Amino acid sequence: MLTMTLQQLEYVLAVDSFRHFARAAEHCGVTQPTLSMMLQKLEDELGVKLFDRTVQPVRPTATGKKVIEQAHRIVYQASLIKDIVSEEEQSLKDTFRLAVLPTIAPYLVPRFFLKFTEKYANHDIRIMEMKTAPVMTALLNGDIDAAIIASQPEKPELAGETLFYEEFFGYVSRNEPLFKNDVVRSADVNGNRLWLLDEGHCFRDQLLRFCRMEQVKIHQGAYRLGSLETFMRMVESGNGITFIPGLATLQLGAEQRELVRPFAIPKPVREIVFVTHKDFVRRTIAQLLMKSIRKSVPAEMLSLQAFQKLV
Repeated sequence: MLTMTLQQLEYVLAVDSFRHFARAAEHCGVTQPTLSMMLQKLEDELGVKLFDRTVQPVRPTATGKKVIEQAHRIVYQASLIKDIVSEEEQSLKDTFRLAVLPTIAPYLVPRFFLKFTEKYANHDIRIMEMKTAPVMTALLNGDIDAAIIASQPEKPELAGETLFYEEFFGYVSRNEPLFKNDVVRSADVNGNRLWLLDEGHCFRDQLLRFCRMEQVKIHQGAYRLGSLETFMRMVESGNGITFIPGLATLQLGAEQRELVRPFAIPKPVREIVFVTHKDFVRRTIAQLLMKSIRKSVPAEMLSLQAFQKLV
């Protein structure tokens, strides 16, 4: 009969995360000998080696990878017990970890976060910016409680609830021929003058699909890890074109608004979605957050319009 403990599984996950026994022990708040002894005991009981200690950094064995995958599920499920009790008691004081895409956070978070924390002062909401792929992994592993992304989740273990729909807009420098146009048509966009985010941002992928520009060489070939705000400053200095989300246009000054161009109909929009694991139980705080977010955006964004196209 196996006598493995949840603590041993947490040690396994820590070693897998840090790939170093000393750092894993420090993270877990124990000495390295204690952590090593507990892992050795687990390996002896299972009759397999979970980590190859002959290489640096240490790495999981083939069997170890399968055990680690299952350990993630077990530790996550165990963490739900505390959440269930907390939810039953209507206790909202525990930390709530919310990930938001970098193309959403600067324009959405300032609209709701301060009011939310003032109204619910006992809440400890921790917001972090993450790209879509790391968000999915963090949700599945239980490293975050919820996320705000720009599409419905594809993983069957996750559930998404639509918050609002956000249009894309062109942001065009005064030196571009397109500046003279009232609207942006995908055929008018010259990739060589276009500033777009690196691969891995769904904001970029959605626009390229809509404009049918998958093979276009983007302008910032020598500029890596750019942000929307950086590209907006480039446009304002008279250099090229970029695209911005609808909420970003609400933060612009009068001169900046002169650079904004809507798309021709059908106007491309993205679906902003609140995502949790299907086993997620902290529904009270999630509903409060979603309600606060929806109240913070213009009412017309709460539904998909006939002249809009979801991308």
